Amino acid sequence: MKKLGFALILLMGIFAQAQVSINVNIGTPPNWGPQGNDNSRYYYLPDIDTYYDVNQSQFIYDNNGKWIRENKLPSKYRQYDLYSGYKVVVNDYKGDSPYTYHTKHRSNYPKGYQGPPQKNRGNKPEKGNKSGGKQNGNSGKGNSGKEHSNDSKGNSNKDKNHSHDDHH
Repeated sequence: MKKLGFALILLMGIFAQAQVSINVNIGTPPNWGPQGNDNSRYYYLPDIDTYYDVNQSQFIYDNNGKWIRENKLPSKYRQYDLYSGYKVVVNDYKGDSPYTYHTKHRSNYPKGYQGPPQKNRGNKPEKGNKSGGKQNGNSGKGNSGKEHSNDSKGNSNKDKNHSHDDHH
C-alpha cells in the first residue's frame, strides 16, 4: 500500500511540473522584436509611447487615460517603422499591465531613446511586399535576406555603456 501511495505522489509531482511549463509558455515574438528576448512578454516603444504584448499580438496605448489594446497601432502611428524603432523589454509589470510603471518608463526611455545596439529577430520585408504593410506582429513573411546596418535608428551605437534595469 505504501508503494501505491508513493507512486501516486510521484505521478502528481510529474503532472504538476508539466502544468507549470505549459502556463509559462510565451507567444511567438514578431520579426521586428528585439533578438535574444524570446521569453519576454512586453516591449515598450519609446518613440510612440506604446507597449506591445507578445502573447496577445496586441499594441497597448493610453487613450485619454484609458489603456486600449488593439491588433494594430493607433491610427496616428500606422506609418511608424517597427523595425527601426528601439524596443525596451519590460520586466517590471504586474499581471497583464505592462503600464504599471508607465511614468517611470516614459521618464527612463523618452522619445528618441537609444539604448545598447539592438538587432531584430527577422529582416524587414521588402517594400514591394504587401504583407510588409501590416503592423500586427504577423508581418515579415517576405524577408529580403539583407543584414541590417548599424546606422539605422534602432541599431545606434551611441550609449553603448548605458544600461537600464528593465532590459534583461
